[in-house]
Amino acid sequence: MSSAAGGAGEEGGAAAAQPQQEGPVVTCKGVNGLDKVVLREVRGSSAEVYLYGGHVTSWKDEHGEELLFVSNKAIFKPPKAIRGGIPICFPQFSNFGNLDPHGFARNRTWSVENDPPPFPVPTSNKAYVDLILTHTEEDLKIWPHSYEFRLRVALGPGGDLMLTSRIRNTNADGKPFSFTFAYHTYFSISDISEVRVEGLETLDYLDNLQERNRYTEQGDAIVFESELDRIYLGTPSKIAIIDHEKKRTFVVRKGGLPDAVVWNPWDKKAKAMSDFGDDEYKRMVCVEAAAIEKPITLKPGEEWTGKLELSAVPSSYYSGQLDPDRVLQDSSVPEDSIS
Repeated sequence: MSSAAGGAGEEGGAAAAQPQQEGPVVTCKGVNGLDKVVLREVRGSSAEVYLYGGHVTSWKDEHGEELLFVSNKAIFKPPKAIRGGIPICFPQFSNFGNLDPHGFARNRTWSVENDPPPFPVPTSNKAYVDLILTHTEEDLKIWPHSYEFRLRVALGPGGDLMLTSRIRNTNADGKPFSFTFAYHTYFSISDISEVRVEGLETLDYLDNLQERNRYTEQGDAIVFESELDRIYLGTPSKIAIIDHEKKRTFVVRKGGLPDAVVWNPWDKKAKAMSDFGDDEYKRMVCVEAAAIEKPITLKPGEEWTGKLELSAVPSSYYSGQLDPDRVLQDSSVPEDSIS
């Protein structure tokens, strides 16, 4: 596996002669010998991506503080998905279809793509890696479609974490295919009782704890007092997760992903999960950028793009509105995002 992805390792022999621990992109071994890619931004932020699952398992700020939650009981052993970080749900979210819950992308080993098709907007930043996943014969037995799934994971100069998914229908038989999708992001928080999610007020949601019946959000923010598992529909491009104790706000920006899932398993479900600590629900919350209610349909040759950008900022920054003047970096992604 080359470490040239994203611009690292270009020194040739010189790079091979010394450890590349300070480069913007380093490939190495992770838990249980699984391959991973470490991204570092010059100001000190970092991210780690396992090739197994195309799975981001770490995102640290310039002070080295971990911003994503990964369970202490996470099983880094295929075919089990990694519990925490940012699992990718494709081609199916949850049980919205006939596949195993959340599809198979998070259970497959991806490849580093050193020469991907150009992005709409080039970047001068070198802290990124491009991964690719394509169908296997085994996949075709359960989901009979040919596809190319390209994932770019990048760190911005300010430490923002950006994920861009590009999914293309490569069926040779002329058939379209449909899929649902989510970036199943686990955020690290101080305590679930200290957290509120803003930006989803007055919206309709499907309640997974009530047979997916449709309700309208009545609160001025989402707070957590028991298990919560909802799919919010037609959501804005920006959502905030405010952690009062840490005085920190996560800002979630998304493109091509109209829905948002908010989830915390609470105590009973936490105890029922073998790869999740009994009390870990207190230190995590999932807010997931998703396309669920209306599946994405691609004809052969069509490509869909789904973007996620995560920022962590002091809570004083948030004053009742989600930075309306700022748009997604590389903001050439329209809402329908199909070309």
